Amino acid sequence: MPRVADHDQRRAQVARAFQRLLAAEGFAAVSFSRVAAEAGVSVGLIQHYFTGKDALLRFAYEDAADRLGERVRVRVRDGAAAGLPVARVLLDTLVELLPLDAERDVEYRVRQGLQVQALHHPELAEVARKAGRDILGYVTAVVEDGVARGEVEAGVDAVPAARMILATVQGLADQVVLSGAGSFPVREVLGRAVAAVFTGRRGSVDR
Repeated sequence: MPRVADHDQRRAQVARAFQRLLAAEGFAAVSFSRVAAEAGVSVGLIQHYFTGKDALLRFAYEDAADRLGERVRVRVRDGAAAGLPVARVLLDTLVELLPLDAERDVEYRVRQGLQVQALHHPELAEVARKAGRDILGYVTAVVEDGVARGEVEAGVDAVPAARMILATVQGLADQVVLSGAGSFPVREVLGRAVAAVFTGRRGSVDR
């Protein structure tokens, strides 16, 4: 069992070194030798775990997604425990997708790197599509829950509403990277997009 844990730790160590370099310099500039130096391991060890940069990108994305997913689960759990409106829990969750600190900035750049490479690699494209389906499914389910709770008007089509919210998230993420996290009130802008869907009498992003 300890040996398995060590392998997992090594993979994560390499993936996070790759994430840092990818965020700083882009996919094309990153080589196995540079990742090895950043991670403090040998090139041979990286080649033992990953057949190429695409395989490393895929694992690095999944590692970043796992950490993001854990933060989302904590937000949802805490929001539910506090009895917050669904709209507020959704807003708190979506803020985790925005590059507002160093960790989330790296995650954003890893997602972007995956999407760019996915244009030319079918296997990576499927990873990107699955990620898109997962987040769309989550937001759609929250909108549907909002309808059931009276926070969203009856008759609202949840899928287009979720796509609109996620399009806002992506646009804001791009603006934050280009302009800086403190250049405009990001949470307020995102809150308006959520509030545009959660217009029922019980819907609120402020409580």
